[in-house]
Amino acid sequence: MRHPLVPLCALAGAALLASGCSSGSSSAGEEAAPAAASPAAVNPAEVGADELGQVPVLMYHQLTEKPASVYDRTPADFRAELERLAREEYVPVTARDFQTGRIDIPAGMHPVVLTFDDSTNSQVRLDQNGTPARDTAIAIMAETAKKYPGFKPAATFFVNADAFSATGSARALTWLKEHGHEVGNHTDRHQNLRSLDQAGATKAISAGQQAIVTAAPGTRVTSLALPFGAMPQEAGVAARGTGYRYDGVYLVGANPSVSPYDKAFTPAGIPRIRSAGPKDADAEFGSSRWLDKIAAGKSWYVSDGNPNTISFPTASQDKLAPAFAKRAQPY
Repeated sequence: MRHPLVPLCALAGAALLASGCSSGSSSAGEEAAPAAASPAAVNPAEVGADELGQVPVLMYHQLTEKPASVYDRTPADFRAELERLAREEYVPVTARDFQTGRIDIPAGMHPVVLTFDDSTNSQVRLDQNGTPARDTAIAIMAETAKKYPGFKPAATFFVNADAFSATGSARALTWLKEHGHEVGNHTDRHQNLRSLDQAGATKAISAGQQAIVTAAPGTRVTSLALPFGAMPQEAGVAARGTGYRYDGVYLVGANPSVSPYDKAFTPAGIPRIRSAGPKDADAEFGSSRWLDKIAAGKSWYVSDGNPNTISFPTASQDKLAPAFAKRAQPY
């Protein structure tokens, strides 16, 4: 399934802010539980810590040697992008951990969220021995982690019903859970939720949730990606309804997210960046250009290495959401 181009998502985010929609059990207005253990203290200034910086949430769909859409990338493109992220000291975190402020990465490193929509076989395909097939997303992530030990092979897969048909939903989703990935909802049949009434949108989301927990019992689903980036007419339905409750709802584009500790963070409408090369169609909204901009402006989130504290330059104090004041460590 394919999405329309990015402007719709920016509009959806604005609508969410106006609606006051709440998206789940933890947000910028509701304190997330810190990790239990504290690492050795690091001087935030020495690593340039800024945990109120920007976080790229990257969006992938199909990996193919013959791209037919702006949402397709070759396996070589994907491998090159992951290696760039590793070289630039990004560490993947799941959508679940990002949206609830549970970011636990080494000091001086930057979080990135890798997300995959539509549950295609190019993302996850296992052979009879349970080994990822060559040039699938999960295989390339594992290869990158082996080459760059600081790069964590962790991603969020937003799936539809009958996910990963070549492997089978139950087997594929169980493998993802067992290997540190997150399974999120993308509705059962990739419906355009804005085209449905409230009951229809709720049903589509709930059916997607049920398909996941039926295939892989015990799966904790806390994230939703909107098909086509289309917000339901009743925005609150995306985050809460009969049978589901999400901490994060993800759009299609087209810019980095603010930190989950920033008072401007809107978990009910988190923007994503489409993976794209610097000369691809709509490249100004794509990952290559955005990663360039973030690096050039030094606007990225920089970890202080301690998941129990939130460090940032004193000049950014006004950006901090009040709920996180007790964890603040300005310098």
